[in-house]
Amino acid sequence: MFIPQELDQIISHGLTEKQVKKQLQTFKDGAPFTHVTRHAGLDNGVEVYDVATQKKLAGYYDEIKEQKDIIKFVPASGAATRMFKFLHTFLDNYDPDQEKLTPYLKSNALDSLKTFIDNIKYFPFTSLVQKEIRSHRPEYKKSKKGYRINTFVSLMLGKKHLNYAGFPKGLIPFHKYAKYTRSAFEEQLFEATQYAAVDGVAHLHFTFSPKHLHLFKETFEKVKNRIVKKTKVDVRISYSFQDPSTDTIAVDLKNKPFKNKEGNLVFRPSGHGALIKNLNEVDADIIFIKNIDNVTVENHIDAVATNKKMLAGRLLQLQHKIFGYLEGIVKEQITEEKLSEMKAFLWKELQIKEIPQTKAGIAEILNRPIRVCGVVKNTGAPGGGPFWVKNQEGQLSLQIVELSQIDISDPKQASIVDGATHFNPVDLVCGTRDYTGKKYNLNHYVDPLACFISDKTVEGVPIKALEAPGLWNGAMAHWNTIFVEVPLLTFSPVKNVNDLLHLIPST
Repeated sequence: MFIPQELDQIISHGLTEKQVKKQLQTFKDGAPFTHVTRHAGLDNGVEVYDVATQKKLAGYYDEIKEQKDIIKFVPASGAATRMFKFLHTFLDNYDPDQEKLTPYLKSNALDSLKTFIDNIKYFPFTSLVQKEIRSHRPEYKKSKKGYRINTFVSLMLGKKHLNYAGFPKGLIPFHKYAKYTRSAFEEQLFEATQYAAVDGVAHLHFTFSPKHLHLFKETFEKVKNRIVKKTKVDVRISYSFQDPSTDTIAVDLKNKPFKNKEGNLVFRPSGHGALIKNLNEVDADIIFIKNIDNVTVENHIDAVATNKKMLAGRLLQLQHKIFGYLEGIVKEQITEEKLSEMKAFLWKELQIKEIPQTKAGIAEILNRPIRVCGVVKNTGAPGGGPFWVKNQEGQLSLQIVELSQIDISDPKQASIVDGATHFNPVDLVCGTRDYTGKKYNLNHYVDPLACFISDKTVEGVPIKALEAPGLWNGAMAHWNTIFVEVPLLTFSPVKNVNDLLHLIPST
């Protein structure tokens, strides 16, 4: 039972006591694992096109896009803290007055830190840090290497200096060009002008953290004219915040509600899956979805744009057939021959393995949101990918599944994961309007069982957190899903700061 003070906290989050008790029960019961039956690969759920088909699909999109409402949706509320994790550890553990740098690196086997130091001159933010050093550390050049590296990292991350540790990830300088640097945020804006513009305007919707909103607004005003001048395309942004009502209660290791030092219940954001509520508020014919940190440099933008158009062309191609079938069903114009054609479409193109025998059953499957997901060849990076999944009713479907959803202690499940050939880069093109142009209610297509429990800490104390079904996995579990292979070149995520070294602009 919750005391009145705790009930007030629950209500202030936009939650109900019933919802919180259901969350507590999930902690006690455990989140169910997703049962994968095999990985999705070539000739087994992942489509691969030759160059001629790619051009045809991209051209189809270019022909039709001016008639469509198009927007790019970018989750951008993440902080840069984890990006600099090993550098925080370095600041916590290394004292330049007590130990030389080289022995410290060797004795601790710090490969990531060594890579950072060896390539320090190549990072896009280096000149900005050096400017800060000149202003605040005049003794820097005459100091030993350990002190110099410690100073560089301290001024880069420190609150009183550049404060990158407190920045949103989207505003960290990602790429350095001849005359300026671009953050991931600016690269997302520029990229959208290359494939998502209609009538000379590209629309983007970002999910920001409220505390970072002013930083994004300031940056947008600084870079907008530069993008418009270069591309001759106007960029307009809208934004939203993750709703507090999607937060989940934290528990201790005995699954009891965790209370902080003030004696208050602790609620945590439930992960990117909560953003299905934000996505549901976006009304457009075509929605491109991409993570804020997955941006390439400008000299690769043509390849990125072509592949985005290809995915969108495939979506439009599928919608054309689906909408035609649904109109035929509604108008009762379906012959036996057309019925057979629709069943073949479900089997071959939508990868539906349990084919309904009635027009009503077929219409129920066709009348769903649809997404075309770009996937890349697996290079061994940790993360989710495309799999065939069997639900509790025994039905098979194509899904994006994160590793945390799979019971890898089961040898059979682990073997399927080990054999996966493709990786999910979060490269989606979505159709969220039906054949009449009405927007689907995306909340109706979430699998609530696809949540998971993760280990976290609060005030240094270990706790358990409940994550909502992920935006591109459980939150879209009941969408129609198509997987298409895209080049690895289009996938450039930055999970830690050293990933910035993988692509250095040549312009």
